[in-house]
Amino acid sequence: MTKVVATGKTIEDAVEQGLSQLGTSRERVNVTVLEQPSKGFLGFIGARKAKVELTILPEPAVDEAKAAESSRLQASPVQLTPEDFPMEKPSALPVAEAVDKIDPYEEAVRFVSETAAGMGLDVEVELRHGKDESVMDISGSDLGVLIGRRGQTLDALQYLTNIVANRHADGFVKIVLDAENFRLRRQKTLENLAERLAAQVARSGKEVMLEPMPPNERKIIHAALQRHPEIRTFSKGDEPNRRVIITKK
Repeated sequence: MTKVVATGKTIEDAVEQGLSQLGTSRERVNVTVLEQPSKGFLGFIGARKAKVELTILPEPAVDEAKAAESSRLQASPVQLTPEDFPMEKPSALPVAEAVDKIDPYEEAVRFVSETAAGMGLDVEVELRHGKDESVMDISGSDLGVLIGRRGQTLDALQYLTNIVANRHADGFVKIVLDAENFRLRRQKTLENLAERLAAQVARSGKEVMLEPMPPNERKIIHAALQRHPEIRTFSKGDEPNRRVIITKK
């Protein structure tokens, strides 16, 4: 056996496993890293071990001329000089082959798929690239648990997905997660809420403070009312309890 693929919690663990299977030492093999280890979501969902390939290096070929010279020297003792032993440059140690670059979007899709599978969901993920951001559409059955109350679970998964993608990206990557067209439905709900509360404030003259919202939802409220002739909006408080205030101009 001259080649083996081994796995371990770390690359070093995987290499040691491979050396044990081959029954050889580190300097006699070439190491190729096939997969980097990953802890996964919450420490276990989507976790991945390191995977390496070890190939035994070929035995160096015997130089026939040097072998003949060695036999001659052994047969007839002579006065030896340093020229009889030319110095050779030390051979370079085997270097691990370069690891293929990991695509941040492929890694993000894999993370979402494996996280959903860990939640007992069978989903399909479609990625659409835009100018400023990419949208990951998640389809499947029983996605309510993935969306969560008012999209809180989906927002949390989106946050983690962007962390995973940006670990492997050269520049900043922004990914928006959507499931069952939730983002558009939520936008319509917030726009209708903004118009209804604006009418209430215009009639009563009393400002209204909304419940805490994430930045993207506060932005929807502000955008919906920015051209209102009688109403202005602003945000108040610190994250994650920052709220939109609707008041008269």
